Amino acid sequence: MSKYDVIVLGSGPGGYVTAIRASQLGLKTAIIEKESLGGVCLNWGCIPTKALLKSAQVFDYLKHADSYGLTVKEFDKDFGKVVERSRGVAEGMSKGVQFLMKKNKIDVINGYGKLKTGKKVDVDGKEYSADHIIIATGARSRELPNLKQDGKKVIGYREAMTLKKQPKSMIVVGSGAIGSEFAHFYNSMGTEVTIVEFLPTLVPLEDEDVSKQFERSFKKAGIKVMTNSSVEKLDTSGKLVNATVKTKKGEEILEAEVVLSAVGIASNLENIGLEDVGIATDKGKVMVNDYYQTNIPGYYAIGDIVPGPALAHVASAEGITCVEKIAGLNVEPIDYGNIPGCTYASPEIASVGMTEKQAKEAGYELKVGKFPFSASGKASASGEKDGFVKVIFDAKYGEWLGCHMIGAGVTDMIAEAVLGRKLETTGHEVLKAIHPHPTMSEAVMEAVADAYGEVIHL
Repeated sequence: MSKYDVIVLGSGPGGYVTAIRASQLGLKTAIIEKESLGGVCLNWGCIPTKALLKSAQVFDYLKHADSYGLTVKEFDKDFGKVVERSRGVAEGMSKGVQFLMKKNKIDVINGYGKLKTGKKVDVDGKEYSADHIIIATGARSRELPNLKQDGKKVIGYREAMTLKKQPKSMIVVGSGAIGSEFAHFYNSMGTEVTIVEFLPTLVPLEDEDVSKQFERSFKKAGIKVMTNSSVEKLDTSGKLVNATVKTKKGEEILEAEVVLSAVGIASNLENIGLEDVGIATDKGKVMVNDYYQTNIPGYYAIGDIVPGPALAHVASAEGITCVEKIAGLNVEPIDYGNIPGCTYASPEIASVGMTEKQAKEAGYELKVGKFPFSASGKASASGEKDGFVKVIFDAKYGEWLGCHMIGAGVTDMIAEAVLGRKLETTGHEVLKAIHPHPTMSEAVMEAVADAYGEVIHL
């Protein structure tokens, strides 16, 4: 039997990052993967979807070339090649992870891993043991009883990334990051898209001002938006799918070639031996402490299978925290109040901290500032004037409680707020940090100036 210091079960951005950090700390490490290195994020999630969205952005630029003073006489899309490019990007990233495994002398064990008692893992009949076993099995598309996926007419995110033929019409159920990104992509490609959201607003976890702006932008782009609505049943017997949608006004029948179910994710906890080992779970999540130890010594869990935001960067941070604690380093628990969230549709959304509503409910007296990109020189020059930056401060001490952005490139800007909040930066300090001009990022400084009654360009 092969013996390791650390075995990681699953090689997504939680698992492979954990394995690398463990190896860096001098721990003999193996990683077990049943499919491709990189897991869902690199192969079927974060990375290939961004490749699809880039193709959509380039296509949008071509459609509006005249607004930049350019004439493009003939152009078209090749949907198959757009998908092919996306798959190529994913394969390249997966090969990059293979290289990192070799570079860090991590043993890659291909196969289906199942936990055993006594700090062991069975992989297709062969046993491996370790002092520390870290479970990072991730999640999959969640299925609802009335939205059973058949992979053809009713699909999840995997199929949405690799359709052989572009559908003429699509119903997207759910307007979180996954649903919104695919709604934008297919709409940009020319598919007639309807997005159905059960809650009153699109991207319901975001600040209300952001949700309203996002809905306006989607409607302007030609996407049909149905909020306060739910898909009650589907009829897939005909050529098209008939969806019965319950709205505030009553039931409505929608027709589409494809229905994309984007109603969240379900943790991969089944058939990995949790029950055999006695590892405690609750509501579909593994129970862990601040350093990701389960109730059974020697077994740990990170990423989408534990409570908290199901995000790639969170899984990576949890894995690093976990192995650094194992290695005896002085480690702080993760601050889950300072996790950025991003949606890569058009316009992009990025946020961190409390929404205005949450801050009010928490009893803070607020200073709120907002700077629209319509007043930004860089946004005007770029032809990307939709959106704004919104900042929320505690009026008493100047603590930066939240930052919410919607617009072009904001997913690359949110890190300023994350870092500022980590360093306990006050509004005054952000104001006095000189931002470069002309940039989209100076909208952060301008929004802070608005909160303190010192805004220049409004």
